[in-house]
Parts: sequence; C-alpha cells; structure tokens
Amino acid sequence: MTQQIDPNQLKKAEVSTTLAKSLISQAIEQSAANPLLCEEALKQASAEIAQAQTMISQVQSAIQTSSQPSP
Repeated sequence: MTQQIDPNQLKKAEVSTTLAKSLISQAIEQSAANPLLCEEALKQASAEIAQAQTMISQVQSAIQTSSQPSP
C-alpha cells in the first residue's frame, strides 16, 4: 500500500518559501536605512524557512515510509 504525497503540504511549504524570499528582499532594502526592521524581517524569514523545512521533511518521511516493503 503506497501513501499519497500531500500536495497541500507541499503548497504550504512553497508559500512559506515565497514569503521568506519576500522577507529577505525586504531585509536587503532596509539593511542600510533601518537595521531593526532588517533584523526583524530576517527573523521572520528564518521562521518561514524552518516551517517549510518541517513540511518538506514530513512529506519525505511519508514517501520513505510508503516505499518500504511491508513485513
């Protein structure tokens, strides 16, 4: 029995990485003018990347579990 990949989870990971990219761009723009806003944007981007990594790992685990033969 094979487990289906959850496309919703991958879409959430995609949204998180898109948001992280936007936040990193914001950090670059603010880096000279406002270091505090830059730092906050980078913290948020880091959190989004961590969330995306978690979702991707969950999907990878599901794939690995489903590809292992049953005893």
